[in-house]
Amino acid sequence: MTRRELHDTFRLAYGRRMTSPAHIAMFSIAAHGHVNPSLEVIRELVARGHRVTYAIPPLLADNVAEAGAEPKLWNSTLPGPDADPEAWGSTLLDNVEPFLDDAIQALPQLAEAYAGDEPDLVLHDIASYTARVLGHRWDVPVVSLSPCMVAWEGYEQEVAEPMWEEPRKTERGRAYYARFRAWLEENGITTHPDPFVGRPERSLVLIPRALQPNAERVDEKTYTFVGACQGDRTAEGEWTRPEGAEKVVLVSLGSAFTKQPGFYRECVKAFGELPGWHTVLQIGRHVDPAELGEVPDNVEVRSWVPQLAILQQADLFVTHAGAGGSQEGLATATPMIAVPQAVDQFGNAGMLQGLGVARQLATDEATAEALRTAALALVDDPEVARRLAEIQRQTVHEGGTRRAADLIEERLAAARA
Repeated sequence: MTRRELHDTFRLAYGRRMTSPAHIAMFSIAAHGHVNPSLEVIRELVARGHRVTYAIPPLLADNVAEAGAEPKLWNSTLPGPDADPEAWGSTLLDNVEPFLDDAIQALPQLAEAYAGDEPDLVLHDIASYTARVLGHRWDVPVVSLSPCMVAWEGYEQEVAEPMWEEPRKTERGRAYYARFRAWLEENGITTHPDPFVGRPERSLVLIPRALQPNAERVDEKTYTFVGACQGDRTAEGEWTRPEGAEKVVLVSLGSAFTKQPGFYRECVKAFGELPGWHTVLQIGRHVDPAELGEVPDNVEVRSWVPQLAILQQADLFVTHAGAGGSQEGLATATPMIAVPQAVDQFGNAGMLQGLGVARQLATDEATAEALRTAALALVDDPEVARRLAEIQRQTVHEGGTRRAADLIEERLAAARA
C-alpha cells in the first residue's frame, strides 16, 4: 500500500488527518514562473486541513486565493510580469541587486503582516530571501520549493565562482556583498550570502529529475525531486483544437522575455505556410500584433494563453525553455524547439536537447527555414516520441503534488516531535 493510500485509509477510519492541522506560510515574488509551480502543493495542503497563508504582492493575490490560500499582501519593488525585459538590466549585478533591495524593504512589511499570526512552518520560493530570515526569527522549519534546477556537489567551483569572479572585483560587487552580509547579521544570521541563497537546509524540487544537470551529484538528503505539480488549470481558460488541424504548434516565450517581434514573424512564416498545421502564437504584452504583418488564418495570435490546456493537445512546442514550460512540455510528452532568452533557459534548452526530445536554436538563428526543418524532424520521429513517453513515466513516479505535501507534513511532524 502506498503512503497516500495509508494516509487516506487512516483519515477515513478515524475522521482526521495523520498530521494535525497547522499554519503553513508560503512566500514568493509576483512572477508566474515562481508562483504557478507551488499552487497545486498549496491546494493539496489546504485540502488536508491545513491553514495556508501566502505572502504575495497584490498582482497575483487572486491566483493564490483561488488555490485556497489566504493572501498576505506586501508591496514589491521588483519589475512586474508585464514590465519591459530591459527593466532587468544586462549584467549579473543588474539581475541580483533588485532581489536584495526587494527583500530588505519587504521584511518590515511581512513581519508586521504576520505579527501575532506566526506560522508553524515556512515554505518559500528561491527568490524570497525574506522568508528565510523570518523563519530564522520565528524558529520554525523552513522548506524551499524550487521551481528550477538546484546546486549539485561542485556547483560553486564549476559555475558560481567563475560567474562571480569579475563582479566580485568591482566596487559595486563588493558593496553588494557587504550590504547582504550586514542585513543577514542584523537579523542574527552569520551564513555567507552565497550559501544563504543557494544552499537551503531542505528543498523540494518542483521539476523532473530529468531536467536537473548533474543529477547524480545532487545531495538527496537536502533535495527531493517531486517532479511537476500540475492540477486543474481550468481557471486559466480552456482551448479546443480546431477541427481538421493535422498538427498544432504552440509558440510561447513565457511571460517576461516576449519582446521579439522579428522572431514571431519568422514563426508565422515557418508554420503558417505548412498545410494542415494550426499555430497558436503567444506574443505577450510588449508586441503589437500589427508588427507581425499579414497573418494567415491558420495562425492564432494571442497576448496570453492557457498554456497547459494547449500543450495537452499540441504536437509541437516552441518555447524559451523556462523551467515551467520545459517541464510542462515533458509532462505532456510534447516535442520542443527551445529558443532560450535568458538565465537558466540556456541550460534547460541544452538538457532538453541532450534528452533527445528537443532541438535548440539561438534566437538569431531561428529563421523560418530552421524552425520548419526542426519541426518536421521532431514531430515525425518515433525515437523522440519514445523518449518523451519514458520521461513522462519517470515523472509520474516522482510523486508530484501528493508527495510534496507528504514531505511537508513529515517535516511538520518532525518539528513537533
